[in-house]
Amino acid sequence: LTVLNAGRRYLKAEDLSGKVFVTSGLGGMSGAQAKAAVIAGCVGVIAEVDEAALLKRHKQGWLMEISDNLDQCIARLRDARKNKIALSLGYHGNVVDLWERLVYELDTTGELLVDLGSDQTSCHNPFSGGYYPVQIGFEEAKQLLSTNPGKFRTLVQESLKRHVAAINRLADKGMFFWDYGNAFLLEAQRAGADVEKRGANKTEFRYPSYVQHIMG
Repeated sequence: LTVLNAGRRYLKAEDLSGKVFVTSGLGGMSGAQAKAAVIAGCVGVIAEVDEAALLKRHKQGWLMEISDNLDQCIARLRDARKNKIALSLGYHGNVVDLWERLVYELDTTGELLVDLGSDQTSCHNPFSGGYYPVQIGFEEAKQLLSTNPGKFRTLVQESLKRHVAAINRLADKGMFFWDYGNAFLLEAQRAGADVEKRGANKTEFRYPSYVQHIMG
């Protein structure tokens, strides 16, 4: 319902075939995103740093395909988008790399390859394993979390700033991003990312929440 309503509200589209939804998280509640994309008829690309979560969703049939190669992901996304194939593709990697690759594609080809975007990392708990920084790998990050939590926190905040910068670039070209109620925008703001709504008070974000704007 969230994906369908986002399409209706922001894309003015009842039919999401050929549209691309990019997000992250395949554990817990966020695991439903892959299935939702296919039910809605769009192309869903969902990033997940934890291979165990990725493989679990694939085994369950909630995730149709998986890849750890960004070149393959972009090629598959382009093909499914062009041919209007409903697809859920799991990218085993950090979502910041995925967002930045989409910016690269925009800059080099002029193509905006994503229509809808969100995030379901556990940003209500970003410094204890809910969000993993893009600068280092998953296993290295887990080790750093236990040995140097202060450094881990710094990397997370730097990663959040990069995360938002890429989203902002794509949103400026017409991609519609919303907050999934996971404190992503709040933690990004605390990290110093550019998420405040222009001309509004500091408690308002430039992107909507799915609660008020989509489901409400």
